[in-house]
Amino acid sequence: MPFKKFEKRKITPFQILITYYSVAILISFLLLRLPGVHLEGVHVSFLDSLFTAVSAVSVTGLTTVTVAETYSSFGLAMILLILQFGAIGIMSIGTFLWLLFGKKIGMRERQLIMIDHNQYNLSGVVALIRQIAKLLFIIEFTGALILTVHFKRYFATWEESAINGLFASISATTNGGFDITGMSLQPFHHDYFIQFVCMILIFLGAIGFPVLIEVKAYLTKKDPAFRFSLFTKVTTFTYVALFVFGSVVIFIIESFQSFKGMRWHEAAFSAMFQSISTRSAGLTTYDVTSFNEATQLFMSALMFIGASPSSVGGGIRTTTFAIVILFLIAFSRGQSEIQIFNREIHLIDVYRSFAVLIFAIIMVLGAAMVLFITESSASMMEVIFEITSAFGTCGMSLGITGDLTAFGKMVIMVLMFVGRVGLISFLYSIGGSAKKKKYHYPKERIIIG
Repeated sequence: MPFKKFEKRKITPFQILITYYSVAILISFLLLRLPGVHLEGVHVSFLDSLFTAVSAVSVTGLTTVTVAETYSSFGLAMILLILQFGAIGIMSIGTFLWLLFGKKIGMRERQLIMIDHNQYNLSGVVALIRQIAKLLFIIEFTGALILTVHFKRYFATWEESAINGLFASISATTNGGFDITGMSLQPFHHDYFIQFVCMILIFLGAIGFPVLIEVKAYLTKKDPAFRFSLFTKVTTFTYVALFVFGSVVIFIIESFQSFKGMRWHEAAFSAMFQSISTRSAGLTTYDVTSFNEATQLFMSALMFIGASPSSVGGGIRTTTFAIVILFLIAFSRGQSEIQIFNREIHLIDVYRSFAVLIFAIIMVLGAAMVLFITESSASMMEVIFEITSAFGTCGMSLGITGDLTAFGKMVIMVLMFVGRVGLISFLYSIGGSAKKKKYHYPKERIIIG
């Protein structure tokens, strides 16, 4: 990897990472412009191809065109390939190819991998990449196999079943949100088995690779002294709590509207699927445009939070949300330390959490103000839903994506990009190299509140 030029110009690893993702988007755009990618007679503009490329690299799923009516089998294969790149991470793919050619992974490459996967130390990052790739492919293959067999009851041939099973599995596991039915998973609204399998795949993709690796280590019991890290405990607890809370809220609100007249188990499955899909997946089993605005606003909040760090999802991440809530609880009790699971959280992580939250709010509000001006035909709820979906790399929409203006599409692309690379990386790429100050000014109190 050519890092010497970067080092001479003192470009930070965060800026290099942003550059690599930008290059990945360019390559993905070129792949989606290859001959044979589109169905015969279908024309897709350069901007729409770029939009799809950004959406696929960021594993979001928002599209300005209907995938099933636009892309050929070759085109669908290209989208799946890009989704894989986006899910594993650009630095992971680069490392995998580097290892394949027998090259040595240097310190700078390890540092980039560490940043791309939100790690705090350099040790074991290459082994981490191997485990992530292995886990992802095993999960996707297993899901594809199960769904292919089950899809045979819906499709005439095994080939059709295999294509739909593979696409659904990869889309769910990578939380990509792309579909080839034209209606997401709504045609299978009454098939609880498909919904359950997809929910498991979404969960495995969004919970975070470090969590899956720790669970694997626990189950194999190779280390007798093994214990789950605080990250795994906080991530899992927050993710499950948001899923349960989201399911209950959606179920209660929509019981008086969209779910009215449904059997309780049908409404429950619909609520659970929409709740877990807002983590970052974007697949739907029910038409979200028919939901109450209160539900849509609540789902926007869930998409804003997003998935877990070191996963395939975006948003501010579950740990950021958890630390902010824990801080507010501790502060209200007059405590100066944040304690959970018999551990204390570092102050720097609290600073980072609030920095991410504040910057995310500013970004979302700024994007909303712009789209309120450029997308005059869209309602306020449609704009908010679209923006949080893009930032959380979710992919759900109230149907305005295809009608966005050129400027509106660019705003959404920026949100998808930032949501994928992470706000910490994006902030550090803007700030550049930090210079340690050799002095301090006298401290003084300021009245707050």
